[in-house]
Amino acid sequence: MSSGYKPDILWSPHHADRYVICDTELSLYRIGPAGSSETKAGALPLSEETAATLLAINSDTPYMKCVSWYPKHEPECLLAVGQANGRVVLTSLGQSHNSKCKELVGKEFVPKHARQCNTLAWNPVDSNWLAAGLDKHRADFSVLIWDISSKFSPDASVPTEKLRLSGDTDSGLVVTKPLYELGQNDACLSLCWLPRDHQKLLLAGMHRNLAIFDLRNTSQKTFVNTKAIQGVTVDPHFQDRVASFFEGQVAIWDLRKFEKPVFTLTEQPKPLIKVAWCPTRMGLLATLTRDNNIIRLYDMQHTPMPFGDEGEPTIIERGVQPCSESIISSLAWHPSAQNRMVVVSPNRVMNDFTVFERISLAWSSTTSLMWACGRHLYECAEDAGPGTASIEKDIATKMRERAQSRYGHDTAQVWRNHVLAGGDDPQLRSIWYTLHFMKQYTENVEQKQQGNKQSLIYSGIKNIVKTSSGTTETRRCWSGSDRQTDVPRYHSEERSLALQLCGWISQGPDIDVEPFLKTLEREGEWERAAAVALFNLDIRRAIQILNKGASSEKGDLNLNVVAMALSGYTDEKNSLWREMCSSLRLQLKKPYLCIMFAFLTSEPGTYDGVLYESRVAVRDRVAFACMFLNDAQLPRYIDKLTNEMKEAGNLEGILLTGLTKDGVDLMESFVDRTGDVQTASFCMLKGSSGEVLKDPRVQCWIENYRNLLDAWRFWHKRAEFDIHRSKLDPSSKPLAQVFVSCNFCGKSISFSCSAMPHQGRGFSQYGVSGSPTKSKVTSCPGCRKPLPRCALCLMNMGTPVSSCPGKADEKADLTRDKKLAQFNNWFTWCHNCRHGGHAGHMLSWFRDHSECPVSACTCKCMQLDTTGNLVPSNSA
Repeated sequence: MSSGYKPDILWSPHHADRYVICDTELSLYRIGPAGSSETKAGALPLSEETAATLLAINSDTPYMKCVSWYPKHEPECLLAVGQANGRVVLTSLGQSHNSKCKELVGKEFVPKHARQCNTLAWNPVDSNWLAAGLDKHRADFSVLIWDISSKFSPDASVPTEKLRLSGDTDSGLVVTKPLYELGQNDACLSLCWLPRDHQKLLLAGMHRNLAIFDLRNTSQKTFVNTKAIQGVTVDPHFQDRVASFFEGQVAIWDLRKFEKPVFTLTEQPKPLIKVAWCPTRMGLLATLTRDNNIIRLYDMQHTPMPFGDEGEPTIIERGVQPCSESIISSLAWHPSAQNRMVVVSPNRVMNDFTVFERISLAWSSTTSLMWACGRHLYECAEDAGPGTASIEKDIATKMRERAQSRYGHDTAQVWRNHVLAGGDDPQLRSIWYTLHFMKQYTENVEQKQQGNKQSLIYSGIKNIVKTSSGTTETRRCWSGSDRQTDVPRYHSEERSLALQLCGWISQGPDIDVEPFLKTLEREGEWERAAAVALFNLDIRRAIQILNKGASSEKGDLNLNVVAMALSGYTDEKNSLWREMCSSLRLQLKKPYLCIMFAFLTSEPGTYDGVLYESRVAVRDRVAFACMFLNDAQLPRYIDKLTNEMKEAGNLEGILLTGLTKDGVDLMESFVDRTGDVQTASFCMLKGSSGEVLKDPRVQCWIENYRNLLDAWRFWHKRAEFDIHRSKLDPSSKPLAQVFVSCNFCGKSISFSCSAMPHQGRGFSQYGVSGSPTKSKVTSCPGCRKPLPRCALCLMNMGTPVSSCPGKADEKADLTRDKKLAQFNNWFTWCHNCRHGGHAGHMLSWFRDHSECPVSACTCKCMQLDTTGNLVPSNSA
């Protein structure tokens, strides 16, 4: 590890909390939590959580150029220092009681000719071997491998003056004879031991090439010419991957294909000073350039293994900034803590820094969330425990559960779809009842004769009241009383139709709300029933409903008090009853009780207290408006309420807009707010015109819902939805995508038959319609060539299974299920061997056999059918 005059940093291979800073001296630090007992008062802060304490300083080795820590545990504080004159000195930090350490400390390894030592590398297996890389000398080697356990032996080639420089020529602390000498007449700038072949391979960055020396046979050398010879380092997680650099470019090598770099990283504008593989994270390389405070990280986690010959693998590049105040002179990964490093600046300011992983998110179609961070995989799923009942489910979960209950598919009793959705959403209840009333009206026998009314029904109450004509005004007595009321009521055919769509009255000329009141009583909606009765000027019926509600099992006794207050109603404008009800009605918590007193205390024609009570259902407010607002007030109120519903995306507004363009606008706001494309798709299919169904927004909702069903693996549900869609929207029925064609003319057999003018010559002639005649057509209708024969019954295809001779047993077995009778006659063949026959015969054969029924054919046809491995998601 190069040091020079800028500080370098070196982690201890034995202690995860110790490292050395080396420049002009060696300083040993211990890192620990900030504020702990182990960190002294003068500790240097490294981050918000950690601080470093100085343990020892060694100033005995001047002119340091490189430092390397002894890899074994004993002696643990032994370091090798390469100097400017080429000498390698063994030194120690702190006191060691190990006898071996005392013997080695101070030992020097001297080359024949003095020149700078550029790099040092201990052998991880044979820890007595120390490789040193030196500058070039024309009469000497540049790669010397020393044995630190060897004794001093005089060498005539070494001048006596050089030995005297050691200070003690008789102590045996100077070694001049290396174990191996490699790289003659060349310079070595970087070294690393390769973890293959028992650590006998040494990779050296020479002057113009990268060379691999095999110490088992030093005469052999593998080399490749390159400029990227500095900082050679092996990926600790992939022993065949090596990184080196030259100026601003990093080259990545594969030792199995050493002819050229596998790829080179993006060249950086400034010269590189260090590259280092992360010891805890596979494929993560850190690079540092001169005079910079940003470390570039290259994530090669997704690189193919082994590397391809030509294509460059994908690499994710990112930059991290451990400290913003000063530049970084060196970095060192922590040997065991994941993605942790310590950096040092030229003035010895140190920072402890953790590189946070890029988080990769994966969200499954079943709303479970999974993400990867480092070595950990986290999953977050919706908790369906008892304590989460109050937490609203995600809309995707709701739609999935509704799809399993066949939500939206009930076309006979449309209102039941809100029950299939759970029955707890008032907006869904409103829209499905609205569509139910619309469908109920259009199916009326009398109304079917009036075709123009059907399109008007699905256009909504907003368009219905605009066509209102012939409105009559009446003033009637309170029911059960002879007292005349001054409240005017308005009647017309269109207003009656609107009341029917609101569900207040049933079909017919008479306005009778009694069936509606009984329905509300059965459902326990006492306040709403009382309000409807009151709006129909039946105050006695309203009091009766309130008393009945108070005496019910879960009734509210306060309803008796309300009934008593109602019984005191008087139409005198200055009465005490009217004055008290006007002031106290706003304190009522239940909205229907509030609007009852608002109606009784309002002036005729001014019913804002009823019409703008947002807690009351839209259908009840609209029905009230149709009864008590004149022709000038009613359209204005409906338009205003429609705009409010469209802006809020409230599905109750479909009653007003209908399934028109305004309805699509309202549904768009609803989908934007909730994401419920399921409800939007089903509702728009229930009665929309073809022009509305062609709206791109409607098509987008339908396609997104189909994709959702596919993502959930609800393939049968998706098929049911497509069938449901094709019935309601015939234009969406897809064209035939698969057909049987003739081997000779290539024409579709079914298409050729349908194109012939002769009546009765359709696809039924090929045994797939289940017609009682079961006529046999065994040739192509286009070219009259014979159709292929069944491999089992040897009859031409097109012959029904039931007419095949000698197959009585199979017939009895295959026709037990009437639903499968048609499928038994289908054309079936293997795409591998091209043999086949009637589908019923093939299924019967492969129940007991695995190979093709054709003689000498060993194809295992049924096992090749991969669709058998696709299991639809069940409803569990």
